[in-house]
Formats: sequence, C-alpha cells, structure tokens
Amino acid sequence: MAEVNLTQAEADALMVMEKHRVDETRYSYPNPGEFIAVPLNSPDKREEFILDVRRGRIDLRKVTHQNRARAVVVLVRLDLGGPAHRNPDGEDVGCPHLHIYREGFADKWAIPIPRDKFSDASDLWRTLQEFMTYCNVTKPPTIDKVLFV
Repeated sequence: MAEVNLTQAEADALMVMEKHRVDETRYSYPNPGEFIAVPLNSPDKREEFILDVRRGRIDLRKVTHQNRARAVVVLVRLDLGGPAHRNPDGEDVGCPHLHIYREGFADKWAIPIPRDKFSDASDLWRTLQEFMTYCNVTKPPTIDKVLFV
C-alpha cells in the first residue's frame, strides 16, 4: 500500500515536481455527475500522479479539481461551488477554496483561493487550465471542452 503520511518536505517536492501526461489518450471534461481520473507521471517516470476532475450532479457549479500522488495522497484540491470548509483550528474558509497537503493533517486544511493564481473561478475551463499550471503539469493531458463547461 502507498505511504499516506508524507513529510512536508516530501509533499512540497512532489508538488513542485513536473507532471506529464502518460500517453495521448483524449479525455472529455466531465458532464454533471461525472468524473475523470487522468494518470500523470514525473519526467523520469519514478513518481505517478493523478489529476481528478469531478462535477456535481445537482449543483452544476460544484466542481473539484484534485492532484494526487502515490495513488492516495491528495497534494492539492480545489473546491468550487460547494460549502465553506472548517479547518482543524475552527476557522471557516468560504468557497472556492484550496486544500494543500499539510504534514500531520493531509488535506484537512484549506485556504481561500489565491486570486493571483486563479483569475475567474466561475470559468470552469480556465480554472482547470490554471489548476494544472498551479500543480506544475507541464505536459498536460488532452481534455476536450464539452458544451456545458
């Protein structure tokens, strides 16, 4: 089983590591109620990552973009259109918000979406592109835009 508890240094190194598509598979941005899990890897192919995109079934504004390492470790998760998040210290963070791995807490902490990294959270397509940039996906997968994005 994959190691779930990373040190902060390990998580930080995985975050900044370049991530590449593993092949030329084409994906479609998910329709409401659907999701995709896109495999990525490091340039040397020693580390594997997954880019998840999940859309809400009822609330069409609810979307999650997520980058996982080692199959189960959430490095970064961007929540759009959902409820506020309560951090372990009791602080409430409105939506949209960004979860970033924190040693000892995994993805349980969230911060407000960094406006200098995400220009318009209501534009799901642009936000996906900016999320991949934020996660250092330097050779992104081919994801086709669908009608209701």
